[in-house]
Amino acid sequence: MTKDLLLRVIGKLLIPFILLFALYVMFHGDYGPGGGFQAGVIFAAGIVFYALIFGMDNARKVMPDWLVEILLAAGVLLYIGVGLAGLLLGGNFLDYFVLDADPIHGQHRGIFWVELGVMITVCGVMLKIFYMFASRGRG
Repeated sequence: MTKDLLLRVIGKLLIPFILLFALYVMFHGDYGPGGGFQAGVIFAAGIVFYALIFGMDNARKVMPDWLVEILLAAGVLLYIGVGLAGLLLGGNFLDYFVLDADPIHGQHRGIFWVELGVMITVCGVMLKIFYMFASRGRG
Protein backbone atom coordinates (compact mmCIF):
# COMPACT_ATOMS: atom_id res chain seq x y z
CA MET A 1 0.00 0.00 0.00
CA THR A 2 1.43 3.34 -1.00
CA LYS A 3 1.57 6.25 1.43
CA ASP A 4 1.79 8.87 -1.33
CA LEU A 5 -0.97 11.35 -0.53
CA LEU A 6 -1.05 12.90 -4.01
CA LEU A 7 -1.46 9.52 -5.68
CA ARG A 8 -4.23 8.53 -3.28
CA VAL A 9 -6.16 11.77 -3.87
CA ILE A 10 -5.80 11.58 -7.65
CA GLY A 11 -6.80 7.91 -7.53
CA LYS A 12 -9.94 8.71 -5.57
CA LEU A 13 -10.83 11.31 -8.19
CA LEU A 14 -10.03 9.19 -11.25
CA ILE A 15 -11.42 5.76 -10.31
CA PRO A 16 -15.12 6.76 -10.48
CA PHE A 17 -14.52 8.25 -13.93
CA ILE A 18 -12.72 5.09 -15.07
CA LEU A 19 -15.69 2.98 -13.98
CA LEU A 20 -18.12 5.43 -15.58
CA PHE A 21 -16.11 5.33 -18.81
CA ALA A 22 -16.39 1.53 -18.78
CA LEU A 23 -20.18 1.85 -18.67
CA TYR A 24 -20.05 4.42 -21.48
CA VAL A 25 -18.01 2.04 -23.63
CA MET A 26 -20.48 -0.74 -22.86
CA PHE A 27 -23.60 1.21 -23.74
CA HIS A 28 -22.04 3.04 -26.68
CA GLY A 29 -20.88 -0.24 -28.26
CA ASP A 30 -23.92 -0.40 -30.54
CA TYR A 31 -23.17 2.98 -32.07
CA GLY A 32 -19.38 3.12 -32.21
CA PRO A 33 -16.20 1.38 -31.08
CA GLY A 34 -16.57 -0.50 -27.87
CA GLY A 35 -18.66 -3.21 -26.39
CA GLY A 36 -18.55 -5.80 -23.67
CA PHE A 37 -14.96 -6.92 -23.93
CA GLN A 38 -13.48 -3.43 -23.86
CA ALA A 39 -15.82 -2.33 -21.07
CA GLY A 40 -14.94 -5.38 -18.96
CA VAL A 41 -11.23 -4.69 -19.29
CA ILE A 42 -11.65 -0.99 -18.44
CA PHE A 43 -13.81 -1.79 -15.40
CA ALA A 44 -11.28 -4.35 -14.16
CA ALA A 45 -8.46 -1.85 -14.77
CA GLY A 46 -10.23 0.59 -12.45
CA ILE A 47 -10.29 -2.03 -9.68
CA VAL A 48 -6.65 -2.97 -10.37
CA PHE A 49 -5.72 0.73 -10.16
CA TYR A 50 -7.51 0.89 -6.80
CA ALA A 51 -5.59 -2.18 -5.60
CA LEU A 52 -2.24 -0.72 -6.65
CA ILE A 53 -2.89 2.52 -4.79
CA PHE A 54 -4.76 1.36 -1.68
CA GLY A 55 -3.46 -2.22 -1.34
CA MET A 56 -4.80 -5.68 -2.07
CA ASP A 57 -6.55 -6.02 1.27
CA ASN A 58 -8.66 -2.92 0.60
CA ALA A 59 -9.33 -4.02 -2.98
CA ARG A 60 -10.54 -7.38 -1.72
CA LYS A 61 -12.94 -5.56 0.58
CA VAL A 62 -14.35 -3.58 -2.35
CA MET A 63 -14.41 -6.56 -4.74
CA PRO A 64 -14.08 -9.77 -2.70
CA ASP A 65 -12.96 -13.07 -4.22
CA TRP A 66 -16.42 -14.61 -3.93
CA LEU A 67 -17.92 -11.73 -5.91
CA VAL A 68 -15.28 -12.06 -8.63
CA GLU A 69 -16.09 -15.76 -8.95
CA ILE A 70 -19.81 -14.99 -9.12
CA LEU A 71 -19.07 -12.51 -11.93
CA LEU A 72 -17.25 -15.25 -13.82
CA ALA A 73 -20.22 -17.58 -13.64
CA ALA A 74 -22.96 -14.98 -14.00
CA GLY A 75 -21.56 -13.53 -17.22
CA VAL A 76 -21.29 -16.93 -18.86
CA LEU A 77 -24.76 -17.89 -17.67
CA LEU A 78 -26.21 -14.66 -19.05
CA TYR A 79 -24.56 -15.29 -22.43
CA ILE A 80 -25.83 -18.87 -22.54
CA GLY A 81 -29.25 -17.78 -21.28
CA VAL A 82 -29.69 -15.44 -24.24
CA GLY A 83 -28.77 -18.26 -26.58
CA LEU A 84 -31.19 -20.65 -24.92
CA ALA A 85 -33.94 -18.02 -24.99
CA GLY A 86 -33.53 -17.91 -28.76
CA LEU A 87 -33.90 -21.69 -28.89
CA LEU A 88 -36.95 -21.72 -26.63
CA LEU A 89 -38.66 -19.05 -28.72
CA GLY A 90 -38.29 -21.07 -31.90
CA GLY A 91 -35.06 -19.74 -33.36
CA ASN A 92 -31.47 -20.90 -33.34
CA PHE A 93 -28.94 -20.56 -30.55
CA LEU A 94 -28.14 -16.83 -30.21
CA ASP A 95 -30.79 -15.97 -32.78
CA TYR A 96 -31.80 -12.52 -31.58
CA PHE A 97 -34.64 -11.91 -34.01
CA VAL A 98 -37.08 -14.04 -32.00
CA LEU A 99 -36.55 -12.11 -28.75
CA ASP A 100 -39.14 -9.47 -29.66
CA ALA A 101 -42.16 -9.16 -31.94
CA ASP A 102 -40.16 -6.66 -33.99
CA PRO A 103 -37.00 -8.41 -35.28
CA ILE A 104 -34.93 -5.22 -35.15
CA HIS A 105 -35.81 -4.64 -31.48
CA GLY A 106 -35.12 -8.30 -30.76
CA GLN A 107 -31.71 -8.00 -32.32
CA HIS A 108 -30.85 -4.91 -30.25
CA ARG A 109 -32.12 -6.57 -27.09
CA GLY A 110 -30.17 -9.76 -27.72
CA ILE A 111 -26.93 -7.98 -28.56
CA PHE A 112 -27.21 -5.84 -25.43
CA TRP A 113 -27.64 -8.86 -23.13
CA VAL A 114 -24.85 -10.82 -24.83
CA GLU A 115 -22.49 -7.84 -24.57
CA LEU A 116 -23.43 -7.39 -20.91
CA GLY A 117 -22.60 -11.05 -20.30
CA VAL A 118 -19.26 -10.60 -22.04
CA MET A 119 -18.51 -7.50 -19.96
CA ILE A 120 -19.27 -9.26 -16.70
CA THR A 121 -17.22 -12.33 -17.65
CA VAL A 122 -14.19 -10.38 -18.90
CA CYS A 123 -14.18 -8.18 -15.80
CA GLY A 124 -14.33 -11.25 -13.57
CA VAL A 125 -11.58 -13.06 -15.48
CA MET A 126 -9.25 -10.06 -15.47
CA LEU A 127 -9.74 -9.53 -11.74
CA LYS A 128 -9.30 -13.23 -10.97
CA ILE A 129 -6.02 -13.31 -12.90
CA PHE A 130 -4.83 -10.16 -11.12
CA TYR A 131 -5.78 -11.52 -7.70
CA MET A 132 -4.01 -14.80 -8.41
CA PHE A 133 -0.80 -13.07 -9.50
CA ALA A 134 -0.96 -10.52 -6.68
CA SER A 135 -1.27 -13.21 -4.01
CA ARG A 136 1.55 -15.37 -5.36
CA GLY A 137 4.19 -14.85 -2.67
CA ARG A 138 1.81 -14.70 0.28
CA GLY A 139 1.84 -18.44 1.02
